[in-house]
Amino acid sequence: MIAAIAMFVPPTQAWKLVLAVVLGVAILVSASARAPQRTVPGSELRRLVASALLLYAVGALASMRHHTALAALVYAAGISVCAFAAWLSRGRGDSEDPPGWDDDPSDEQPPPEPDGMPRFDWPAFERELRAYAARRERDPIGVDG
Repeated sequence: MIAAIAMFVPPTQAWKLVLAVVLGVAILVSASARAPQRTVPGSELRRLVASALLLYAVGALASMRHHTALAALVYAAGISVCAFAAWLSRGRGDSEDPPGWDDDPSDEQPPPEPDGMPRFDWPAFERELRAYAARRERDPIGVDG
């Protein structure tokens, strides 16, 4: 295959074509490979993306200084780091929700009584309801009295 490429593409350009094919395969693998078993913390993913952006900036600087081969290699490293971060971001955790998602104390039930049912003080509820109703009692609107 490389010999066939060498017949149609000059050697000075062949390495760029090979690099493009390798990067394309890396991107496809990051999108289609089986996801990692564990999730990666978001802070580590942000570090990977930040390092890829830094590599892109170094590649841009190398491009502006007319160091084409160095720029291509640094860009390739940045693309590889991004593909790796994309693969890691697909990791499966123990649950779909972030940690602490279900830690809402307002949903907690009172502790059960020995027979398994929570105890509710109905007489106290009725006293409080009557006291509330007495405070809220008003004359209806539109009634002459």
